[in-house]
Amino acid sequence: MKTLILYYSESGKSEVVAKTLSSQLFGDLIRIKDLKVRKGFKSKLTSSIDAFRESKTEISPSKIDLKDYDLIYIGTPVWASKPTPAIITAIDKFDFRRKEIILFATMRISGGEKAIKRMEDKLQSRGARVTNSFIIKTQNKNTSNITGDTLDLIESLNLK
Repeated sequence: MKTLILYYSESGKSEVVAKTLSSQLFGDLIRIKDLKVRKGFKSKLTSSIDAFRESKTEISPSKIDLKDYDLIYIGTPVWASKPTPAIITAIDKFDFRRKEIILFATMRISGGEKAIKRMEDKLQSRGARVTNSFIIKTQNKNTSNITGDTLDLIESLNLK
């Protein structure tokens, strides 16, 4: 079974989770990049509004051939209790039909359950099978803490 970890990360915390998954599960890693500038206070505010409205955005890569993958992890930070615009765009753009999906979200305080549920609903309506999900709280945690939390989840959810 070939595995892909597909993720978006703004602060680097979701990237820590994705890279830990990739190293432990020997999965390929693809970072989705949002081509809209999302730095600075004003931009953070409009980014949260974009997430809440599920606004589409330009992403890179704009195409991914998923035919060789059986299992795909999709990860995102939580913005306004929603997945990021880049991940919403990827879910709408790429063909996840008949793929087994495991979702993950990183969040500071709350909203992870709603973000996971929204991704699950969108993927299932497009013919994917969401088989598992997890959330990692990142507030006041460093890279080592996030890596440890991810390793614990890999073990407790029997992802290997």
